[in-house]
Amino acid sequence: MDINTQAARLRDELNGHNYRYYVLDAPTVSDFEYDKMLRELEELEAAHPELVTPDSPTQRVGGKALDSFQQVVHRVPLQSLQDVFSPEELLDFDRRVRESGEQPEYLLEPKVDGLSVALEYENGLFIRGATRGDGQVGEDVTENLRTIKSIPMRLENAPGVLIVRGEVFMSRKTFERLNGERELRGEPLFANPRNAAAGSMRQLDPKIAASRSLDMVVFNIQYTDHAPFETDSAGLDWLRELHFKVIDFRLSKDMDKIQSAIFKLGDQREKYPFDIDGAVLKVNSLSQRSILGETAKFPRWAAAYKYPPEQKESVVEDITVQVGRTGVLTPKAVISPVRLAGTTVTNATLHNQDFITEKDIRIGDTVMVQKAGEIIPEIVSVVKEKRPEGTKPYLLPVACPVCGAPVARDEDGAHIRCTGAECPAQLLRNLTHFASRDAMDIEGLGPAVVEGLVNAGMVKTPADLYGLDRDQVANLERMGKKSADNLLAAIEKSKQNDLSKLLFAFGIRQVGQKAGKILAAQFGSLDALAQATEEELTAINDVGGITAKYLTEWFAAPQSQHLIAALKEAGVNMDSQAAPAGDRLAGLTFVLTGELSACSRKEAGEKLETMGAKVAGSVSKKTGCVVAGAAAGSKLRRAQELGVPVLDEEQFLVLVGEQDGDADMLLAQIRKER
Repeated sequence: MDINTQAARLRDELNGHNYRYYVLDAPTVSDFEYDKMLRELEELEAAHPELVTPDSPTQRVGGKALDSFQQVVHRVPLQSLQDVFSPEELLDFDRRVRESGEQPEYLLEPKVDGLSVALEYENGLFIRGATRGDGQVGEDVTENLRTIKSIPMRLENAPGVLIVRGEVFMSRKTFERLNGERELRGEPLFANPRNAAAGSMRQLDPKIAASRSLDMVVFNIQYTDHAPFETDSAGLDWLRELHFKVIDFRLSKDMDKIQSAIFKLGDQREKYPFDIDGAVLKVNSLSQRSILGETAKFPRWAAAYKYPPEQKESVVEDITVQVGRTGVLTPKAVISPVRLAGTTVTNATLHNQDFITEKDIRIGDTVMVQKAGEIIPEIVSVVKEKRPEGTKPYLLPVACPVCGAPVARDEDGAHIRCTGAECPAQLLRNLTHFASRDAMDIEGLGPAVVEGLVNAGMVKTPADLYGLDRDQVANLERMGKKSADNLLAAIEKSKQNDLSKLLFAFGIRQVGQKAGKILAAQFGSLDALAQATEEELTAINDVGGITAKYLTEWFAAPQSQHLIAALKEAGVNMDSQAAPAGDRLAGLTFVLTGELSACSRKEAGEKLETMGAKVAGSVSKKTGCVVAGAAAGSKLRRAQELGVPVLDEEQFLVLVGEQDGDADMLLAQIRKER
């Protein structure tokens, strides 16, 4: 078999497997077999780049990061729908439709709570995808859409031009998994699946979108040069034949049955993998749609029935406090069982102390409960006329209920956190952060391995990592002797890290990578830093009062002292080899764009920060200088428009002292122009 035939066969088979797995939910091969075929195609295309095609499964991993999104004018506007909120408003809509003179058949479908996009195909090949935007103009998110495996890259027996509209969503299962991972890494949690999906689609780096496991359902043909259909349902059936994942729908002419179906759909919304916030009712006949027409805002032939949040009374039987992986104390109300949105609810989130105080929620109160975003049960209000005598305002504890360490309120928010360095509730998150690349950089110690070590009772603090038994590690799931040897070697290697990485690994509040480097360089040893006063700390550039307070409190805590002692005994380096950070570039903000050959943009930013500069992600009038590498895009153009000084890579290397040249002249020129 020649290589062209071989590549074509692999593409066809892999695309077929993608369709059966991501659209039909009926896989026919194991993940192992699929991955093996994909690896074969990757190796074949790597050896013969001319074989790569736009529809190849290898092109779904995410292309090159963009500087910005391009605008797209929609060939056919992506209209919004008129909302109806009651059975009476629904009947009014039906009456207006019937006035057109024809008995309507309606198509009913769930309204997916996601991000609306349009997909454009030419001769069966996916060429462009754009967000709805304002309906007339959206943003080109083609590269991000390529990462969604339920979207076909090539259509068989397709028309010359086809534009379809659908909804990108994140499944509730994926949402929960990603939030769990983000919590372990100490990253902000996604608010809800819709926001997560929308945020993923607006990532300039497609690889980030690819990591989010997004999905999509199609619900409309926007345009086609194919022979027209008589009904919307016929068009949707045709799209299903083209291997699109098409929204579920039902047809009916009976308004009573339609109303019942809408209410039933609302009661059963938990059965869908995606969130829904209503039901869409559309006239099925395309000719009747033409007669009905549209207003300046909405089509007259469709409406969206929006479900009101279901609220019921319950009683607060108790208030419990959970300590999350980031140390945040989260209160929960234990309530008498109540049925909401298809499930029995026995707990409701209370968010934080401010929420409890504002609503004056007390144990024994009768409260109104609903599901926020149809997912999370929460208390809406207190029925104070039913409050029993003798209730008292509730206050969160002053000590961690898990480890007993003092708690502290965030200076910049409503959260109350445990300050314990060895708090068992935070162990997974602390260990994952401790081992991360920017911290102790322990290769092979990701969240899954961390969880395995903790569940096996082998690690209770970060210091325990340095006393692991090889045979015990090897017996962990998915490890083995070789993996255990590699992991233990990486742990041993981490002992030699500079103090700056250890400081960041501790996870002290407000002490990020930059602060860790500055503090390590300034004090030279952990012992010296631990003895520093708040006054001595605030005298250092970029160390404010809040950071100084957190540092002194952390070093004074018994758990922190125990951890430091255990790490010393294990042989972990506590000293810094770095020279104190300079202030040569103090007061200047740099923006990096394009590709640098001598180092990555991250490394370049670190060089600038060690000299006192700040590094930002966007160009503004306050930007001091832009460093532009190869293929610099919109940020360079913005700098030129604003008159911001621009350095090429050679000039940058001169400025940071890594190449011969007049650095003083460059710096003087930058400061003069600003």
